Amino acid sequence: MIRVGLTGGIGSGKSTVARILETLGIPVYYADDAAKQIMNTDEGLKREIRKHFGEASYINGQLDRKYMAGIVFKNAEKLELLNSLIHPVTIRHSEEWFSRQKAPYAVREAALLFESGASARLDFIIGVYAPQALRIQRVIKRDGLTVEEIKSRMSRQINEEMKMKLCDAVIRNDEQELVIPQVLEVDERLRGLIV
Repeated sequence: MIRVGLTGGIGSGKSTVARILETLGIPVYYADDAAKQIMNTDEGLKREIRKHFGEASYINGQLDRKYMAGIVFKNAEKLELLNSLIHPVTIRHSEEWFSRQKAPYAVREAALLFESGASARLDFIIGVYAPQALRIQRVIKRDGLTVEEIKSRMSRQINEEMKMKLCDAVIRNDEQELVIPQVLEVDERLRGLIV
């Protein structure tokens, strides 16, 4: 089975591409969703988060996301620390998930695929590209964040053009080209790699 990564900046349309792949019968591991779950279920990780961010990190055993966001999105070192705790556990969890898949290929969807080091364990990486102005519009509409908040989050990711150069295939989600035919083309290419 081919292990595929799916990445792109905030608002690029990774989730849209992932849902199209799922309709083609391809299993998708959503790293952000998994990380949210793992931060509430992995006792070792919970202990580490409490140790570094205080007991207020959890309320009734559940991560206080608002409290944590207030810390990490204002302090790059704290965000880096949190990522250094979460990424290894999430990568290990995704490796276990990959080992259970039976499809021709399976996909790990993650914004920080290169930044987390998860890309090293993958055979093929798909990038989803959209211009920054369009990505900002999408995130404002989807999440209600301000332009400043979005740009702050974007600044913590690898430059979008550089990220796309690191990918094996790029899907343009810029409202100029149809996305589904591009996904079908990449799907056909991946299925062609299977021996």
